[in-house]
Amino acid sequence: MRTFKKTLLGAAAALAMTAGAMPASAQDQELESIGISVGLLGNPFFVATIKGIEDRAREINPDVEITSVSADYDLNKQVSQIDNFIAKGVDIIMLNAVDDTAIAPAVMRAKNAGITVAAFDVSAPGADVTVMTDNIAAGQKACQYIVDALSGEGNVAIIKGPSSSSLNDRFDGCMEVFEENDGINIVSNDQNGGGARQGGMDVMQGLLTRFDDLDAVFGANDPMALGAQLAAKQLGRTDIIITGVDGAPDTEKSLKNPDSLLKASASQDPYVMAGEALQLGYKFFQGEDIEEATVLIEPVLITADNVDEYQGWTAERD
Repeated sequence: MRTFKKTLLGAAAALAMTAGAMPASAQDQELESIGISVGLLGNPFFVATIKGIEDRAREINPDVEITSVSADYDLNKQVSQIDNFIAKGVDIIMLNAVDDTAIAPAVMRAKNAGITVAAFDVSAPGADVTVMTDNIAAGQKACQYIVDALSGEGNVAIIKGPSSSSLNDRFDGCMEVFEENDGINIVSNDQNGGGARQGGMDVMQGLLTRFDDLDAVFGANDPMALGAQLAAKQLGRTDIIITGVDGAPDTEKSLKNPDSLLKASASQDPYVMAGEALQLGYKFFQGEDIEEATVLIEPVLITADNVDEYQGWTAERD
């Protein structure tokens, strides 16, 4: 059962309003330095998260020192980065964990050093606060689109990703929807596309070789879904419905193409997500009571019908 609180994108405003009620003693603690570790700095998703953190942090203190580093999806590298932040004595570590289980000892070292740890996008055991997309809802929405498009009957497959809380939750949400519909036949749900376009392409090639009557595929993130689309087109399969999760820039382009097989993506807003994580982490840093230490942001399903109104990852922000 999920007990996490769902929140709409307006939660950032609510967090900002409550900041004015802080006790005077807590307000005396100035935010001076922040360390940010993300999966891959070259990914537009993480570029947007860093911008969200920077903008919200400079509203608190225009002179705050912010250090952003890329873990390159390497656990050992991220652990070293956290240890460096501890040695530096930062006030808050903003963490996008590359392994949502094995990162726990490093998180605990940071907490023992008196540093606030705010997780975003992916949960991290022991983090003081966490802000993520409601990834179960994202999987549900992307796969409900498939069910509706197939009128409740057809052969479907799921392309999984690496084991992280976000990808696992999307898988669970999708499975929940598919299993509720008797006419949906899940032909494959155990293939790992590695979270990457090439991996999605490789898995999709295997699926199309094994199942010539495949009707639809859910990729647990957009890179895998886009890779699946490429494989389907190369094999002349233009009748397959593909959905994903992210609302990535390349997905926006694909959805605007009338020949796209990628029909929908449950979008995330990395800018808002990470900005909210910083605000919530700052409240914890200031000694405020946190009613909900984990906040889930509701995803929005992006299709060809509404993509022109979608404010994507690279959109200008105020």
